[in-house]
Amino acid sequence: MKEEHIEVEGRVLVVLPGTMFRVELDNKHLVLATICGKMRKRWVRLTVGDRVKMEMSPYDLDKGRITWRLR
Repeated sequence: MKEEHIEVEGRVLVVLPGTMFRVELDNKHLVLATICGKMRKRWVRLTVGDRVKMEMSPYDLDKGRITWRLR
């Protein structure tokens, strides 16, 4: 059975090498995140201060995958 993801929103604090980002969630929790393949394929650029939607595994709450850039 496939596990469900937790969807959260946050703000990009730091852009790290290798398409990695340090994201601060709305509850002030810091997460290391990478962008999903569809965003990488479409060349979506993320900069410091962008609002993003992420999905996280319920087993590891320190890492996530950015799935959407919000306006």
